[in-house]
Amino acid sequence: MPATPFDSAHLTRLFATGDTARLFSDSAEIRAMMLVEAALAKAQAAQGMIPEIAAAAIQRASVECQIDPAQLAEATGQNGVIVPAFVSAFRAAMSAPEHAQYLHWGATSQDIQDTGLMLRLRQALAQQEHRLRATLTALAQLATDHAETPMAGRTYGQHATPVSFGAQVAAWGWPLMDALKALPALRDSALRVSLSGAAGTGSALGPDPAGLRTHMAEALGLTDPGHSWHSDRTPLLSIAGWFTRTALVAGKMGEDLILATQSGISEVRLGGSGASSTMPQKQNPVAPSALVALARHAQGLDATLQGASLHRQQRDGAAWFTEWLCLPQLVLSSAAAMTHAQKLAETLTPDADAMQATLDATGGLLMAEALSFALAETMPRPEAQALSKALCKEAISRGSPLSEVARAAHPDLPASLFDPATQMGTAPAEARTFAKAVTALTD
Repeated sequence: MPATPFDSAHLTRLFATGDTARLFSDSAEIRAMMLVEAALAKAQAAQGMIPEIAAAAIQRASVECQIDPAQLAEATGQNGVIVPAFVSAFRAAMSAPEHAQYLHWGATSQDIQDTGLMLRLRQALAQQEHRLRATLTALAQLATDHAETPMAGRTYGQHATPVSFGAQVAAWGWPLMDALKALPALRDSALRVSLSGAAGTGSALGPDPAGLRTHMAEALGLTDPGHSWHSDRTPLLSIAGWFTRTALVAGKMGEDLILATQSGISEVRLGGSGASSTMPQKQNPVAPSALVALARHAQGLDATLQGASLHRQQRDGAAWFTEWLCLPQLVLSSAAAMTHAQKLAETLTPDADAMQATLDATGGLLMAEALSFALAETMPRPEAQALSKALCKEAISRGSPLSEVARAAHPDLPASLFDPATQMGTAPAEARTFAKAVTALTD
């Protein structure tokens, strides 16, 4: 497999994945498959398919034996799948051929590899959940602290109406909350055992393949789908989609922070910034940029996975190989994205003075909408809108604050009309509602 950012020594901090990277190592894959083989043997012994003493030996060997991944490379390259070489090495490592002969009894490569993958994905989901919860906790604190901190809202890159920084933070956090809430159902439906044999019929799995699958699922703590899913990749697509979703939400946060730290705006200070090799004055938004790059990478990988779900006939090697190339990278991209998002949420600081300076520099133009509604109290709404536009044009042409021009023409306008803190609408409440929802979900 070609080198990736997650294999590069000098990029490990920029795209840090924590313990999740270990789940996609050769040793983790082999260990997971050993656990699957042990669960299969135990279930088969319970049905009388293999001797109990052999099942016990396989179970013990799954914990004690070590298999060198390097010794599996040549056969994997020839067979296009790791399991044949893995089973051979596992049997040899047992040093008990009378028991080892019952290893992998009636199963097919995809049963073992897909089920082992599910064990690893279960851990990856738990690790990502931890990052989500920590990120949400930090965002909730920011939303609470800055629920009333006014800032210029922007749409299409232009000043719109006043919002609060706390509400901006809440906008980053709500989709993460939705992802967290979706986890229980995802685990129940997608973390499945696979046991259906060569062509999905369970023909070599004894008199009760369905009962065997159920027993094995219970032993591993996975869901029994009740059928073969060799060519139905919905479970993997669902899990990949969830990881992609978290990466995209983090990417949105990154996009906003790149703009918020831009020269000429500088409304947010990051916990750490990057240096330029030639321009010492620069403080580059490295972590937000990584968020955006990782989100784009995850989205592209997810699209490839969607295409790879077109498995031909009962099993499809090419589609399966595509999953091996894409899924680990997607999960690692999402893990790295949430690692950055968590650290940013815990360390970034809004610059309230810079936010107020932006509001002041607009000369009150952000309150143009509020002005039109205030005028509409004494005239038809269309006339109020037209008059508000005319007053804005006059303020811009004269270089005067809108408040000054408007009050000169309409002295009875409310005193608070041009105070951004009074024109944030539901923004403060939304920030506090988000914080309370996080507390309720994470406690």
